[in-house]
Amino acid sequence: MSAPTVTAPPPKATPRPVLPPAARKARRRSAALGLVAWVAGLGFCLPAMWMLLTSLHAEPDAATNPPSLAASLTLDSYREFFGAGGGPTPWPSLINSLSASVFSTLLVLVLALPAAYALSIRRVRKWTDVMFFFLSTKMLPVVAGLLPIYLFAKNTGMLDNIWLLVLLYTSMNLPIAVWMMQSFLADVPVSIIEAAQVDGARLHTVLARVVAPIAAPGIAATALICFIFSWNELLFARVLTGVVAQTAPVYLIGVVTSQGLFLAQLCAASVVVSLPVLAAGYAAQDKLVQGLSLGAVK
Repeated sequence: MSAPTVTAPPPKATPRPVLPPAARKARRRSAALGLVAWVAGLGFCLPAMWMLLTSLHAEPDAATNPPSLAASLTLDSYREFFGAGGGPTPWPSLINSLSASVFSTLLVLVLALPAAYALSIRRVRKWTDVMFFFLSTKMLPVVAGLLPIYLFAKNTGMLDNIWLLVLLYTSMNLPIAVWMMQSFLADVPVSIIEAAQVDGARLHTVLARVVAPIAAPGIAATALICFIFSWNELLFARVLTGVVAQTAPVYLIGVVTSQGLFLAQLCAASVVVSLPVLAAGYAAQDKLVQGLSLGAVK
């Protein structure tokens, strides 16, 4: 005779914890803020996504009002932009923009790092007046100094010269770089610098091997912002360049011709011109976040 089987009672369901009203209210507020943040993020990305989608349409489909989302996709606008049909090619303008932006950014970093060091770690006398002087150089509208700069470039034979843009972009971005790097270098421990000096390190060694590695996120953030400002600059490049030193934003204006507005080709050109800045931001995004948040939490 077999023994009777004993079945275990089913496990009791664990009751869900009841949150207090304050916690439920905080959770609903957090969910609402998250939803608002997602909507705002999509709102900022929507124009760029719309531009990319329009660049993949044919000109008749891109010119419809309202635009057709179900239209077939094509790369004809990009082929036309890069001169596949025998038209002008944008490569010289892209190379000019890249050269002016990179060289001016490197020159800004070389000049701004010692200046920020003198204003944050080894502070000079009346350093606040010096900081205000750097800030005051940004108070003059750019267009107000355009005529004397044009006359100077004309009399010195530097019109349509890429090195003139390098000098202008350096002077334009240097005050911003000094202000940013001064706040970044203020968080560098002075004891480390003093220890390096005790070991016999000179100023250039301290800047290159001690200060620069510690403030690398801030330097990367400064370099990225200077690169973006130089790449997107239009006024100086439009007035002071012609054919040889023409930059990408100036070439982008030429897409709008007297023959009409080719919307798909214009969007394709805008996407291509925006790619270097997006690539630089993506490559340095971790350093950019660290640099912009450096010193924010004490």
